[in-house]
Amino acid sequence: MLIYPVKLQDDEGTTLVTFPDVPEAITYGDTEPEARKHAVDALEAIFMAYIEDKRPIPMPSQPRGRSTIALPGLVGAKIAIYNAMLTKRVSKTDLAERLNCHLPQIDRLLDLYHASRFDQIERALAALGLALHMDVRKAA
Repeated sequence: MLIYPVKLQDDEGTTLVTFPDVPEAITYGDTEPEARKHAVDALEAIFMAYIEDKRPIPMPSQPRGRSTIALPGLVGAKIAIYNAMLTKRVSKTDLAERLNCHLPQIDRLLDLYHASRFDQIERALAALGLALHMDVRKAA
């Protein structure tokens, strides 16, 4: 799970949310819980733009006492696939060939809003020489 530090500040009756690791992502909410919900949406939206621009997605820094926002596990796994593709210089076409599938399936696999299945995620990670490991913890 990717957990990003956030800065929450009161801005004339609303809560402004910024991310030290992702300066382009900015959002707000009328209340802190609403702002936190929007924060996940803001990160997902900016990361989709990074993918479209073929830019690496930054990993979260240490929170160091700051508030944090956790991305859904599926989104984190898709980001791992995308960043591995960039690092290993594997194109979408190359990954489609490795997985014996069509290019639109790879597009869906990298779409942070698409509900891909975990077996597809595991196969893609394996094709990139990676493995998915999960753990379950008590909720905070």
